[in-house]
Amino acid sequence: MRRSITEYGAVPGTGAKCTEQIQRAIDECAKEGGGTVVIPAGVFLSGSVRLRSGVELHLEHGAVLRASHDENDMIDFSRDIEDDNEDTGWEGGCFLYACHEKDIAITGTGVIDGGGRESFYDDDPEEAPHEGPLNVRGFRPRMSFLEDVENLTVTDVTFYDSAFWTLHMAGCTNVRIENVSIDNDRRAPNTDGIDPDCCKNVIIRGCRIKSGDDCIVIKTTGPMYRKYGESRDILVSGCILTTSCTAVKIGTETCGDIHDVLVSDCIVRDCIRGIGIWSRDGGDIYAVRVHHVQGNTRNFADCASRKDGIFSWWGEGEPVFLSTARRADSPRIPGRIFDITMDHLDFISESPIVIAGEEYSVIRKVRITDSRFVFRRQSGKRELVMDERPSVRGRYLMASGPVYLRCAEDVIVDAETVICGSMAELMTDTAPDTCFQQTESR
Repeated sequence: MRRSITEYGAVPGTGAKCTEQIQRAIDECAKEGGGTVVIPAGVFLSGSVRLRSGVELHLEHGAVLRASHDENDMIDFSRDIEDDNEDTGWEGGCFLYACHEKDIAITGTGVIDGGGRESFYDDDPEEAPHEGPLNVRGFRPRMSFLEDVENLTVTDVTFYDSAFWTLHMAGCTNVRIENVSIDNDRRAPNTDGIDPDCCKNVIIRGCRIKSGDDCIVIKTTGPMYRKYGESRDILVSGCILTTSCTAVKIGTETCGDIHDVLVSDCIVRDCIRGIGIWSRDGGDIYAVRVHHVQGNTRNFADCASRKDGIFSWWGEGEPVFLSTARRADSPRIPGRIFDITMDHLDFISESPIVIAGEEYSVIRKVRITDSRFVFRRQSGKRELVMDERPSVRGRYLMASGPVYLRCAEDVIVDAETVICGSMAELMTDTAPDTCFQQTESR
């Protein structure tokens, strides 16, 4: 079956919501054994849409599926979710929804528009600071929440201007996300690109992501871990990543183990951190391989929120950041980070490589080899700062050379490092002999 939503009465460009027509097309397609529901060229406004087994939602070139800004139009997928981690932010509903389905696809060269710029910020985006975080309102829906989907494919589509997480996949297996563009406002907090949460057998390849939070972040949130277990067997390859946070991140939500992750052949451009691994909630992170990643990381943390005066962006410009620490006000001990290898990294950065464990959670067996790190000031950075949020340590001044080590064992960083110009005022050019093969300043 292949049907256009216009056959069900959907009319583009009128401002009238097409939710009922789109949902009827999907439901009937599923009842008839599956097929393709087509969004043709034009702008179609809709509330939440529930995707069904066996159905491909195909957006033709020139098609725009635009999310309603009315909270009453959003599916509240989280009404039965309880989580003691406030950072996860389950409230707000979602635009595209699926639960306990299989063989779902979202394809085509059209656009799915979350409309974040129009309804979810107190600031006027045209007048807000270029790099400062926008102040957000309470109601911000996810672009999608896809739970327990077996055989999920997302290809070629552009996701534009999400108000919260863009592609949140929870407990999914056999996932392929390829040649997808995500274009969010990089000043908008929590606008993650792709979030595999307790997922298995995931391929993310050839994507271009700009976001105001982590571009790709692998998680094991508490509610999803209790249902679906660990995250494992995840491949990220050939992506171009830009964000005010971390380009590729594992954690911070780590209620279960995350392992067998491969990240390769990516470009990181103007991110606050390059590769980040956080354990906070008890799960172990191990068997992570990263190779051939290049680009630059720089500081955005000095852009303060005008409402409360706090530093809002997490990070200081680190190329690599590994951290185990307890959350503030939490008795939970983080899990372990071990068996991490990285090679052929090439970064221009303005903060050290950080490998920071705790006595109760020592980081072990980390290898960074065949790599080059140039430390050059790219912003108005005036101090060397350690930012370990979210944790009991918070954010504080530090003194360090090109590598900062704490409670870390069996660590080898065999790399060329160069400290350029005024960065030498912030960073010493000395490091433990066991860490660096070559260090120079110029």
